[in-house]
Amino acid sequence: MKLIAFLLPQFHRIPENDLWWGDGFTEWTNTQKNKPLYAGHQQPKEPLGNYYYDLTDAAARRWQAKLAKSHGIYGFCYYHYWFKGKRLLEKPFQSVLELGEPDFPFCLSWANEPWTRRWDGGDQYVLMPQDYGDEHDWEVHFNEVLVAFLDYRYIRINNKPVFLIYRPGSIPRCEDMIRFWNELARKNGLEGIYFVRTLGGFAIPNQAGFDASVEYEPHYTFAHSDTTGLWNVIHTREDMHHVLDYDVIWHTILNRSPHRNGEQIIPGAYVNWDNTPRLGSRGQSTIGVSPDKFRRYLTRQMERAIQVYDSEFVFINAWNEWAEGTYLEPDKQNGYRYLESVKRALEDHLADTTLRHSRSEAMFLPSWKYRSNNNELRMK
Repeated sequence: MKLIAFLLPQFHRIPENDLWWGDGFTEWTNTQKNKPLYAGHQQPKEPLGNYYYDLTDAAARRWQAKLAKSHGIYGFCYYHYWFKGKRLLEKPFQSVLELGEPDFPFCLSWANEPWTRRWDGGDQYVLMPQDYGDEHDWEVHFNEVLVAFLDYRYIRINNKPVFLIYRPGSIPRCEDMIRFWNELARKNGLEGIYFVRTLGGFAIPNQAGFDASVEYEPHYTFAHSDTTGLWNVIHTREDMHHVLDYDVIWHTILNRSPHRNGEQIIPGAYVNWDNTPRLGSRGQSTIGVSPDKFRRYLTRQMERAIQVYDSEFVFINAWNEWAEGTYLEPDKQNGYRYLESVKRALEDHLADTTLRHSRSEAMFLPSWKYRSNNNELRMK
């Protein structure tokens, strides 16, 4: 089982954010200034030891990878921001490529939505628009990420580098672009690109060319499930604030039938959810969350990945989405407990898999051997 955690690079200054949000803006800016909206609302989220890192610092990136690896995370999925020839927030990942460290698997997710002042990827108050262009622009984009695709650390499925697209429905000629990129990949010594469509909080178009889809949680559940029981409303001074039930969301996730016309679906998981640092009272926050619950739910989702999805991957939202309240990195409230939950969930999954495998083999053993093996397993 391979757990891949989404990683947000917006923990360093860029000129555009200085212009739009003020000098020195990073993701920590929104995180630090947030206030609780109701009794029991745990804000602000604070990193353990006040480690407000800068991801242009190689030591911070090494720290992330070492921590992730030691707790069972298989790799990171870095968000990739490309706007028809212009990249944003590229410095941390570019340094990963140039320096060859950390020695930790990775892949890319193209977060192909416009940047807006409302943090919603919509078409109003646009700060950085998206324009997808034609074959010339697609080739420029491909050449920009080719060095990553060729890196030995890049995560592959069927010997093809995995590339996620966040909002494929926004790309006018998406199928043509995928076909064109696969041709370029083969010309550059690859067997092709393993394209993964993100299933999130937006319409899911019928598009050819994708090898798989990933359930991006909890957005996919919010948008494409019966939301009865998910939401409660709290009236604040500014707005109506939606509060989410952690257990109900996970119950919905764990009882979903994933099959869509034979398409390969990769399951998702989420740690927590609270985007009030970005959106204030018009955002959503979660109640009932705990590291122990997360461990149990993640363990079950890994079981379903094998048994229901036929997938060796689960994508976790997220490694460090501090302004959305979903992160595995240690904080002052829980310390390392969420990371320890990941490690324990993997151990539980491995033990359960071993037990089921042993019982399956025992069908072909004499009954006395079966009883002996079974007792031994129970004792362990």
